Amino acid sequence: MSENSPFVQPVEPSAEAAQDAIIDEFSTFSDWAERYQYLIDLGRRLPPLPADARTEANRITGCQSMVWIVHDGDAARLDFGGASDSAIVAGLAALLLRVYSGRSAAEILETEPRFVEAIGLSAHLSPTRSGGLASMLRRIREIAIATR
Repeated sequence: MSENSPFVQPVEPSAEAAQDAIIDEFSTFSDWAERYQYLIDLGRRLPPLPADARTEANRITGCQSMVWIVHDGDAARLDFGGASDSAIVAGLAALLLRVYSGRSAAEILETEPRFVEAIGLSAHLSPTRSGGLASMLRRIREIAIATR
């Protein structure tokens, strides 16, 4: 994979370890203003998604914002990239890609996104952003199912 790859490379050795790291990181913030700013920063750090990947086929439906998820790989390893025109939604995508990119289809399907509840996202996201998060997760799972 080139350094210009749009795919998020795993940092932690497993999806569960990635979730633990996310939970630890968010626990350091004292309020939701800081957490939202951190989400925005995470979204800004996503690898750039080429314009030709921002197609209708890669677009996530069910999101109020424009969101795209791309993938490459097979059942042994799926790599994901993503982008959004919303800073907070891009941050949500960054969290999901951190947990699921670079993992096997089986690990993706076995891993529930427990970090969402653990860091308080479910209580602090608007209904449209919660729906968008669910749509992104659904697409990642559909890709894993199709490749296994």
